[in-house]
Order: sequence, then structure tokens, then C-alpha cells
Amino acid sequence: MEDRPFNDISYEQFLNEDKLMGSRCRQCGALSVPPRPICTKCYASEMQWVEMRGEGKLAAFTCIAIGPPLMMKEGYDRKHPYVAGVVELEEGARVVARVEGVDGSKPETIKIGTPLRVEFLHRGEADDAMTFLAFRPV
Repeated sequence: MEDRPFNDISYEQFLNEDKLMGSRCRQCGALSVPPRPICTKCYASEMQWVEMRGEGKLAAFTCIAIGPPLMMKEGYDRKHPYVAGVVELEEGARVVARVEGVDGSKPETIKIGTPLRVEFLHRGEADDAMTFLAFRPV
């Protein structure tokens, strides 16, 4: 794990392994999810991998009715919007991800502060296999 570079490719590899990984600055302790090769707080480049527990709370969200083709393929459209949210992880870092198990057509029912747990969405097969990060209410 320690030898993987701090980039999107490594992050996606960890998602494929059902691991939510971030980076921690060895100098100031700041966390980043997805991982970053340089600390956004103190600009140091001594980072280490850290696995997140995958639990947090909803900090912000939006309901998306006109999404990219991939989301439309999954059945999301104007009548069935999906929800993207900012999740504040227990460790303190924030991450943007899909929020499953909520009704995007009724945003008034979605509450800031809702406890969430990570969910890894596996799509496709063989060379087309991809894993997407999502969270679901506990």
C-alpha cells in the first residue's frame, strides 16, 4: 500500500478493493479524500496512506435531474434524479459522492446531518468493471 502513488489511479484501485483511502500529511496531519500528493494546508509533500472507516454525515447535497450518459443508463432522468452529496467523514475529511437510498425527487426529505455509511457500487464486468463511491443512510 505504501508504494502506491497519491493519484486518482491508486484511489480507483483502492475503491475496486472496497477501501476508502485518503492521504495524511506527515507534517501537519491534514487529511485529504481523494488523496493528494501535496498537502493543501501546509504544502508539504510527505504524505501517507490512511484508510477511512467509511462513516460520516451528510454536509451538503444536490439533486441532479440531467446527468451524464452513464447516470442516464442507470435510469436517472428528470423524473428520477440522483443525489450527489458532500460527506463529512468521522476522521474530519470531506468527500463528494453519490448518496443512495434517498429520494432525489423529494429533496425536502433529505436532511443535512444524516448519518451515512460507505457503499461501493460495482458496475460492468472484466475490462469494463468500475467501482463508484457512494454513501447510504445508516
